[in-house]
Amino acid sequence: MMKKHFRYNPETLSYEPIVYTPLQRISRALLYLLSSAFGGALFFILFFTLFPSPREKQLNADNNKMKARYASISEQMTQMQLVLTDLQQRDNNLYRVIYQADPIPVDVRIKPKTNTFIDDINDNDSRNIVNTVNQQVEQLKHQLYVQSKSYDELADLARNNADRLRHIPSIQPVLNKDLKYMASGYGVRIDPIYNTRRFHSGMDFSSPKGTSVYVTGDGTVIAAGFNHGYGNCIDVDHGYGYVTRYAHLSSIKVKKGQKVTRGDIIGLVGSTGKSTGPHLHYEVILKGQHVNPANYYYQDLSPEEYDKMIQLANNSGMMMD
Repeated sequence: MMKKHFRYNPETLSYEPIVYTPLQRISRALLYLLSSAFGGALFFILFFTLFPSPREKQLNADNNKMKARYASISEQMTQMQLVLTDLQQRDNNLYRVIYQADPIPVDVRIKPKTNTFIDDINDNDSRNIVNTVNQQVEQLKHQLYVQSKSYDELADLARNNADRLRHIPSIQPVLNKDLKYMASGYGVRIDPIYNTRRFHSGMDFSSPKGTSVYVTGDGTVIAAGFNHGYGNCIDVDHGYGYVTRYAHLSSIKVKKGQKVTRGDIIGLVGSTGKSTGPHLHYEVILKGQHVNPANYYYQDLSPEEYDKMIQLANNSGMMMD
């Protein structure tokens, strides 16, 4: 039975029962039913939102694991890209320089981005992660293919240029496997005597006096004697545009015009000429221009040792001559 409602009548100064018409009663009943239905629906929505089912919990856990795995894969792909970039730089700046081959342009190595996106994943974060990893995979596949073709080309050049390889400088001029004798690298350095910045045209190895000095490639001695600031100095012409210089020697073991083979002992470390202590100053000259000797130790060092040597040379602020 419907509950009675009253209203105050100011004329009679009394409460009188409210009489509803049939239409009003139907409207009130419908409003009550709609309110109940809405409240029930809202309850269920909030309940299932705040308290997911076991199935939903498992799906959410699996989704989070998938995101974490894809993020880890993406990070590994980034590290692989750094390694590949290092190989590409050595390819262009070292191996292709040695064989006098043109470097591979950047637009050939880098694959243009395409619009092959995966769009059948509802979750935005998951879709973005998957698409990012897919793009990284496609880019690495392309770059690895280009690098593989480049190495095939270099292998052919190596087979056809065996004599060139014997003559091009490719080892360190002193025994320095653990890199403890790296003193100063190529580039602008501090002059130890004048305390000013000056271009350093070679690399200094702080080996003890009397340490053996090795010629770094086959060639012919074109100078062997005292050379002003270089002190006792040896120049070797390797052909193919290459000349190497070994300075501040305590002793010279070869004569001008003598043929030498990579690894021959040509002198001993000293401190003659403009020098602050026993060391070997070593230069590589290509077609009359000084170049960084660090690019010519590829037969002597592993990639890890090479990277360490570059870092040590770059961190050395003062030359020894």
